[in-house]
Amino acid sequence: MRTSVIIPAYNSEKTIGQCLEALSNQTAGRLDYEIIVVDDGSTDRTAEIAGKYTGIKLLKQGNAGPAAARNNGAKAAQGDIILFTDADCVPDPDWINQMLLPFEKEQDLCGAKGIYKTRQKELAARFVQIEYQDKYDLLRKSKYIDFIDTYSAGFKRDVFLRFQGYDTSFPVACAEDVELSFRISNAGLKMVFNPQAVVYHTHPNTWTSYFKKKYKFAYWRMVAVRKNPNKMIKDGHTPQLMKLQTLLFPLLMIAAALWVFDQKLNFMPAAVLLSFLLSTIPFTAKAVKRDLAAGILSPLVLMGRSLFQSAGITGGLFKAITMNK
Repeated sequence: MRTSVIIPAYNSEKTIGQCLEALSNQTAGRLDYEIIVVDDGSTDRTAEIAGKYTGIKLLKQGNAGPAAARNNGAKAAQGDIILFTDADCVPDPDWINQMLLPFEKEQDLCGAKGIYKTRQKELAARFVQIEYQDKYDLLRKSKYIDFIDTYSAGFKRDVFLRFQGYDTSFPVACAEDVELSFRISNAGLKMVFNPQAVVYHTHPNTWTSYFKKKYKFAYWRMVAVRKNPNKMIKDGHTPQLMKLQTLLFPLLMIAAALWVFDQKLNFMPAAVLLSFLLSTIPFTAKAVKRDLAAGILSPLVLMGRSLFQSAGITGGLFKAITMNK
């Protein structure tokens, strides 16, 4: 099975070497696979570093964003299966084998996804990993999925090109994978989750960077959902309690404002706050089992997450409306 691994890279001199080292030493060495790095107009040593690795196909483009870089890599690929990972990821030695395994088992499959892990010790990064594990628990319950992240993604090349790849109207690495996945899912094609296909990643390691990323994800996620409105209420990888919490936080602010104007309504913010805290129990219980410190902080962090996600949704909704005019 011919395979192409595609890595978009923009000013990735600090990480691209580790990524390529891992990809050059896969247990899939017996297989026919190529590695394509698409330099997205980097101004640092990304291209120079990538060029030092034997057998790497290096493509260059003016800065156009990761969606365009991945699409250009797919067009140049020779493989029947194209795999994507990111320049700041370090795939496990068995990653390629594991990503190809579902395609070997099921001939009519069009896509597969793997998972993130991290070796970081910072509390914020450990919390991010627990969030991913919570989503993976949800994905394990479904035979077929509707979302493939770019950090560990696999597609049949002909299907990817038929769907015209990632939407290049997404200028940053955020939600273009959501949008493509939803389009493929809505067409009734099959995608699966393989938790054995592992890449290691550096998650946000401060609470400031964590909350900024939550805003960014929510912002662009709204643009993706606007293009696929049937996924607004429910999708296969977002816990419903997360969506509920994102709604409850604005309600808490409204209830608090009403109480300021009418003291008789003091029960309202208390009731909404209690509802929010009750909604955090399932995640907190999981988090405590995996990481006591992260678990104890979970209700507070989830409240902050809801604040930034609510703000991101508001901004993203406005963006989506103006894009469609």
